[in-house]
Amino acid sequence: MATMSQPQHFMNTSGELDAVWIHKEPYSNRPHFSKLNKDIKVDVCVIGAGIAGVSTAYELVSRGLKVAMIEAREVLSGETGRTSGHLSSALDASYVDIAKKHGKDAAKNAASSHQWALKHVGEISKQLGIECEYKVIPDYEISQYEKSDPKHEDEMKEIQEDLKMAKELGLPVSYKPDYAIKGWDGKVDQRDVGIYEEQATFHPTMYLVGLLKWLAKQPNFECYTHTRMLNIEEKGLLTTKEVQVSTLDGNTITCNDAVEATCIPLQKLSIVAQMEYFRTYCIAIRIPRDSYEDCLINDQADPYHYIRFTGCDDKDDYLVIGGGDHKVGQEEEAGRFAELESWVRKRYTQAGSVDYKWSGQVNDSVDLMHFVGLNQGKSHTYVITGDTGHGLTMGVLAGKLVADEIQGIENPWSSAYNPKRLPPLSSIPSMVAHDVQINMQYKRFAQSDIPDIESLAIGEGGILNPKTKKPLAVYKDDQGKVHQFSALCPHLQGVVCWNKTEKSWDCPIHGSRFSKDGVQIMGPSKAGLSPADENGEAAQQQAIKA
Repeated sequence: MATMSQPQHFMNTSGELDAVWIHKEPYSNRPHFSKLNKDIKVDVCVIGAGIAGVSTAYELVSRGLKVAMIEAREVLSGETGRTSGHLSSALDASYVDIAKKHGKDAAKNAASSHQWALKHVGEISKQLGIECEYKVIPDYEISQYEKSDPKHEDEMKEIQEDLKMAKELGLPVSYKPDYAIKGWDGKVDQRDVGIYEEQATFHPTMYLVGLLKWLAKQPNFECYTHTRMLNIEEKGLLTTKEVQVSTLDGNTITCNDAVEATCIPLQKLSIVAQMEYFRTYCIAIRIPRDSYEDCLINDQADPYHYIRFTGCDDKDDYLVIGGGDHKVGQEEEAGRFAELESWVRKRYTQAGSVDYKWSGQVNDSVDLMHFVGLNQGKSHTYVITGDTGHGLTMGVLAGKLVADEIQGIENPWSSAYNPKRLPPLSSIPSMVAHDVQINMQYKRFAQSDIPDIESLAIGEGGILNPKTKKPLAVYKDDQGKVHQFSALCPHLQGVVCWNKTEKSWDCPIHGSRFSKDGVQIMGPSKAGLSPADENGEAAQQQAIKA
């Protein structure tokens, strides 16, 4: 039986399972910063120390602004450390669909901004001497169907239509019929590839550790961890004079501008209601070095499979495959890792052991475009959210875009990603359906996962819903000790669900997540789950004070 992690494990990452990136860059290698214990004044406060926050801080610091970055846990503890690590302008949403919803200019800005971002990572790593396995490689778009299936040809025609649009937008693309990818030696025949050229991969945490080490040496940068934002308030009557960022511990950061780079903004609704929240799954499986073509691969299934490769040791590399997406807290996690492994072994027969399994979170904008810029109803508070499966390139391009807007520099990407934009009429039906589906999740108020605490297995959790009391989130640790918390998400009072894979509590309403001990690890909730017994209180305090 697997042993549950200690409460402080969730200070380093957002799940029970570890991603492959710790194979070469363990948590102990990451820079450590102190907790904020006083009031400070800076030009810009950046909230969140993942790729969006670090990239924004880098752009601002490089331009001479004084920046403070705060993080509720440790740096890189969020989704950046749980990504599949691809850098691509071959977006999940087709350029044909983006152009239909937003116009060709917006589609061109989406293409150019992501292409700029993936190249910019290479430029920065070279400039600062960061060894992060950055490689320029092709991205292969393939059909989910075998070549003998009539649906294969139909799907390849759709890929070619998107390639045509991508070429018109200025991206380097091509098409190769009957192309067989080296290393794909199984009997499953899915030949034919649409190619997005000049794409890239890298080791995400090695890159960001290097960037953080550079930032830490700059006199106009400071970083504070274990410093949880409580509120952002713009001060002033007719025009904002200053922004105050208050923390849970009672300190205040006074600044000219604030940037929420928290994956999901820590607020009630507005753009939070314009996104859908998904869990996605990855495995890293050994494959003999030099036995394969280094590339990105994406099929067209729903949910689709996505592949990249990364280093392992002198003998093997890792094939990283992801997929199995489902809405947060709304489906069982079981069987998804097994499906990914089976898919690989049928196609790459030299695949060896599976050394890492983990899951992450994807936040899809209903209208297909990111939200980067001034938040709705704000004059000096910026947001970066709606990754739509491309959080790494979004985080990098957001750094430049937000820095430009703070400095009053015109940027052609601004209109495409403007958080204040009105959704296109074509998105209204999907937004209404999304709202209806979300509201249906409140049915959990009348449901119970377990009949009583005694029936709960060791190492598992569930919702106990007494008819006369509010629902409780209950789990048993390895010693059989029971830990209880309120099951109500502090955001909008949804009843959380137990995530068996990551040993976390996930809210099916707007994707907030909490460690097994109730610590908030994903917004939009600002706070954690309230402990409901002494064991719960003790474990939560152990995590927070780590």
